[in-house]
Amino acid sequence: MTAELDGPFAVFLIGARVNQPWNVPAWLPVFRAMPRMLRELQAQPDLGLLGGQTHGGTLIQYWRSAEHLHAYAHARDHAHLPAWRAFNQAAQRHPGAVGIWHETYLLQPGGYETMYVDMPPTGLGRAGTLLPATGRRQSAQGRLGSLPTGVGTGT
Repeated sequence: MTAELDGPFAVFLIGARVNQPWNVPAWLPVFRAMPRMLRELQAQPDLGLLGGQTHGGTLIQYWRSAEHLHAYAHARDHAHLPAWRAFNQAAQRHPGAVGIWHETYLLQPGGYETMYVDMPPTGLGRAGTLLPATGRRQSAQGRLGSLPTGVGTGT
């Protein structure tokens, strides 16, 4: 199987690391805030989250666009902004207790490829449409479409 999404989309990776396990008041609010945000996003698909899942300490999300992601992150009437402000205040009171990181990738059609063998819907397969890996979708190169010269060759 392979997965596809219509049009461009954004992939958002976010994770947290507890640096001071004994400092529960510093890191527990971080881990309590994320489920609230995920419930809000699942209940309101118009906010732009297409799907996602957790792998270890990393949450992988697929968004309709970077604009949707940015709008949610900065909206005063949604769960993220108050949680982010609370985290920053706690980080000032407990420096170094917990770390947070994130990365955002913007993808265009033909700029990604997926493959799933004997797997339940996973990753982009949970956010996009699963399709049989037949015809042009049978190989990684076919799923990516035509690659410009030198792309992915280390040159």
